[in-house]
Amino acid sequence: MNRLEIQHLHATIAEQEIIRGLSLTVPKGEVHAIMGPNGSGKSTLAKVLAGHPDYKVTSGSVSMDGEDILALEPDERARRGIFLAFQYPNEIPGVTIANFLRAAVQARLPEGDELEATDYYAKLYEKMDLLEMDRAFTSRAVNEGFSGGEKKRNEILQLAMLEPKYAVLDETDSGLDIDALKVVANGVNSLRGPNLGVLLITHYQRLLDYIIPDHVHVMVQGRIVRSGEKNLALELEEKGYDWLRDELAEPAVA
Repeated sequence: MNRLEIQHLHATIAEQEIIRGLSLTVPKGEVHAIMGPNGSGKSTLAKVLAGHPDYKVTSGSVSMDGEDILALEPDERARRGIFLAFQYPNEIPGVTIANFLRAAVQARLPEGDELEATDYYAKLYEKMDLLEMDRAFTSRAVNEGFSGGEKKRNEILQLAMLEPKYAVLDETDSGLDIDALKVVANGVNSLRGPNLGVLLITHYQRLLDYIIPDHVHVMVQGRIVRSGEKNLALELEEKGYDWLRDELAEPAVA
């Protein structure tokens, strides 16, 4: 039962259906990559999993380790162990990284437990060193004035500190130069293990040269049309999506 399981999911925004009968299982301990053209619904799926209020699930189910999470509010899903790294992380003026992360870690503790400051900062600095982040960043406002690479490193720092059960990484490689991409990928790889399932959303196979997935899924028109291993991403890079026209012609699963 240790898996994130999506079954026959349909979801809309502003009454327009974006997710059309999508099914996918991400076992804990595995990295699954989703690739697909623009407008296929990849980022919509990420937001639906996190509980974004603008998206409405019309049918289907999403369960985490056997528990249905669709009825849970976004903060409850996060406490249960869902983490979303945004494609375009928001700035939070006036809130330092250190205080933001401390509040987030504290919120996950059992009621009545208090976070020990010494332990918290020791872990924070350890994770920042891993991501090659200057410790002076702890006093900077969250993402304010950050480059694209700094924002993405900050997202992975949050992942490292919160230690979720399942991480949804939406376009983690967006806006990164090759050096920043390698650092972020190394950070993600350092967190891989039996206690974390990862759903990695990307347009390009270059990210998968650094974060090697266990499985690759192709998403088009709101559903998964093909699944395979790493070589599927290489095939997509070479041929594009037109070669999947037969699958695209098939009706979505109801």
